[in-house]
Amino acid sequence: MPENKSTIKRGYAVVALDHPMNGLNVGQALRASGCYGVDLFVVGGPHAHYHRKQLFGHPADTQKAYRHIPSCITDDVFNLLPYDCVPIAVELLPQAKSLVEYRHPERAFYIFGAEGETLDARVVDKCKEVIYVPTNFCMNLAACVNVVLYDRLAKQRRIF
Repeated sequence: MPENKSTIKRGYAVVALDHPMNGLNVGQALRASGCYGVDLFVVGGPHAHYHRKQLFGHPADTQKAYRHIPSCITDDVFNLLPYDCVPIAVELLPQAKSLVEYRHPERAFYIFGAEGETLDARVVDKCKEVIYVPTNFCMNLAACVNVVLYDRLAKQRRIF
């Protein structure tokens, strides 16, 4: 059951998927974005334009979230980075901060890599922060989006 939305929302969140390979994961990430109130959804990569129909409107997006959240396709996710928004790579890297202790910025641009791939240096080097979800095994793309967005929401609610 949805919670009372009388709390004033501060800031915004953007989910950016860099070079996703699987329409199912894009659909599930869009669904998570709808559940957790994401304000912009971005899919980046040179081939994303050719796979538009597989990326948006996938049956896994049961809410048809792309109709309610601005959803964009671009060659490079940084083309759609809003002004004064913090780019955050979500990746298992030695310098990454654990999500457990992480304090989410008010304006966050979360960048997730492709399934079975690592975000490359061209993305990580442009990010102000790198975070990871501590798990015993790697998670799939959509599951990781869900966990990061839930963590953001839970921590924001504790602040108010």
